[in-house]
Amino acid sequence: MKILRDRILKDGKCYEGGILKVDKFINHQMDPNLMKAIAVEFIRRYASTEINKIITIEASGIAPAIMMGFLLDLPVVFAKKKKPSTMDNMLSTRVFSFTKQREYHVVISKDYLTPNDKVLFVDDFLAYGNAAKGIIDLCRQAGAELVGMGFIIEKAFQHGREVIEKEGIRCESLAIIDSLDNCQIKIRE
Repeated sequence: MKILRDRILKDGKCYEGGILKVDKFINHQMDPNLMKAIAVEFIRRYASTEINKIITIEASGIAPAIMMGFLLDLPVVFAKKKKPSTMDNMLSTRVFSFTKQREYHVVISKDYLTPNDKVLFVDDFLAYGNAAKGIIDLCRQAGAELVGMGFIIEKAFQHGREVIEKEGIRCESLAIIDSLDNCQIKIRE
């Protein structure tokens, strides 16, 4: 996806330890036109897949998920990183955040993830696959069918795709970063 690739090279910042900062246009300040283009590309890639719900984990996956839900006229559900005092009847799992270097107890209501659901997971980054593992676990607990996972940016050198594909789940990434060595952003053509 050329528009995304160009934006990463123009505005992305690399930090030691394999961190790519894209907060200028994806996960702090957002570019709505880019988010729409991202949603349209995910929709194109999953056009032949039956989906009745979009799912993500708060917070950075919400924007692309909402845009897809809007364009497809589908509900969007996000797993919460803190259990609200008003939530009962929930599913829960643990997810380790590479960027924040901490573990989250992620929850979702059984009312919004059910055995009748065919869900597509959307998120900003695929690194080690920790968020993906959490969503796979929640979908299994719910009996929902996880039809695919879509990531805006994949850091291929952290091998998260292998975790997903080992589970037999389709994985699509719009920009694949092969290396951030020496803080040089190398994007796959």
